[in-house]
Amino acid sequence: MVPGAIFGDIVDMNKTLTRSSSDKYLAGVSGGLAEHFDVDANLVRVGWIVATLFTGVAVFAYLAIALIVPRDDHMPDSALPV
Repeated sequence: MVPGAIFGDIVDMNKTLTRSSSDKYLAGVSGGLAEHFDVDANLVRVGWIVATLFTGVAVFAYLAIALIVPRDDHMPDSALPV
């Protein structure tokens, strides 16, 4: 953490988690998470694979996110970050 920085200065608090409609292989969950946290989507995909191999719980988490989080093309324009 940067000394003297406020949390809102480091993380964009206006971002909305959505599934990606452009960067996707299955449901767009990895692409949406990568976009939200500003990381490479392939790193998120590798994380899902590793978590699935070691715990198996990641499959249920992926399915829950795919069912709950809306796709970015179904969000109203006012809700999308600028």
